[in-house]
Amino acid sequence: MNRRQALALLPAALAAASLGACADSGTGPAPVRWGKENCAYCGMIVDDPRFAAQVRGGPKGKVYKFDDLGDAILWMAKQSFSDDPATEFWVGDSDAGATPGKAGGWLDGRKAWYLSGRKSPMAHNFGAVSDQRDGSIDFAELRKTIIARGSPTQCATPAEGSS
Repeated sequence: MNRRQALALLPAALAAASLGACADSGTGPAPVRWGKENCAYCGMIVDDPRFAAQVRGGPKGKVYKFDDLGDAILWMAKQSFSDDPATEFWVGDSDAGATPGKAGGWLDGRKAWYLSGRKSPMAHNFGAVSDQRDGSIDFAELRKTIIARGSPTQCATPAEGSS
């Protein structure tokens, strides 16, 4: 290969390298295209980083995205892999700000603390925070509460729990 041929291939090589940098790492939360992706549970647009959630699990470690962490919990309750230690649950930090597209960060959903009274997209009305506070509950209590309440009226899902 001569110099001219090598230089002609350089743009393609750089493009391929940059695409690899954006590839899914196979663990942790995946990038979200805010306002362009749909909730795996109810089909609504995922656009508020403060209440969004992700589940990574199943046989292929697929990522499922949710507009409200309560929807993610209801969806997970119907999945055979929900209790698998390899299944990851990520929630948006509700203290991070309300600017769509500028997520302040993801919290491990099983280690986060949850505060009620936060107005969330699908009216489950819990927000995740990184530290224990007065009135906060842990994941086990949140899961029990959300499952007992079920889907709010805003969340009518004809294919409820499908994957």
